[in-house]
Amino acid sequence: MRILLTNDDGVNAPGLEVLERIASRFSADIWVVAPSEEQSGAGHSLTLTQPVRLRKLGERRFCVTGTPTDSVMMGLAWIMKDERPDLILSGVNRGANLGEDVTYSGTVSAAMEGALAGIPSIALSQCYAKEGMGDTVPFAAAEAWAERVLKPLLDTPIAPRTLVNVNFPALPPDDVKGIRVVRQGIRDYGRTRIVQRTDPRGYNYYWFGLGPMIETPGHSTDLEAIDDGYVSVTPLHLDLTHEASLPGLAALYP
Repeated sequence: MRILLTNDDGVNAPGLEVLERIASRFSADIWVVAPSEEQSGAGHSLTLTQPVRLRKLGERRFCVTGTPTDSVMMGLAWIMKDERPDLILSGVNRGANLGEDVTYSGTVSAAMEGALAGIPSIALSQCYAKEGMGDTVPFAAAEAWAERVLKPLLDTPIAPRTLVNVNFPALPPDDVKGIRVVRQGIRDYGRTRIVQRTDPRGYNYYWFGLGPMIETPGHSTDLEAIDDGYVSVTPLHLDLTHEASLPGLAALYP
């Protein structure tokens, strides 16, 4: 099995090293094409107004001066055009990609690009501890649980234009309660926090905070699964059409 690895934290990110170790449990034919610099929050953006540069770092290892989407496109359409991968793994991201985060996430968007190309694609993210963000992320849960999550997925066909989004809780591996397949959650944006600060020159600046999760019956979302101490597994599809609205809108234009 040929596996393409990418991420949005950059080619030198610790999480990519973790992903390489995880992928090596399934195959020796591993390729890396990742952004040369961090691209967190890049979403599914594509570089169109400036050239993208490609650098070879070693055998089957490359970096791209662009976004995660650029990296996957370069991997599929240029570097590996004659030997396309059987699987794309994106991550392991430093920080969660839950709920509406998936629309901003470069990690998830790299997997989206793979899904658009018809290749089974999985995004993996390691949550921060609740104390907050920082340079140090405990990847132990991802290292210990990734094989248990991935093996069944690799043995099961993924629906066309669908990807799988996996998040690992910020817990010691032995404290993780298990794996839950759940839907994408949503946060209460009416209670999004904006914190104002003042810089040394007297100018205001702002930090965006996340709103609280909206609880669902049975704690059935990715946000709640992580909060309950489980690995979350969420299938996402790329058709954003809201089917229930089609008849009503069509009736507006007889």
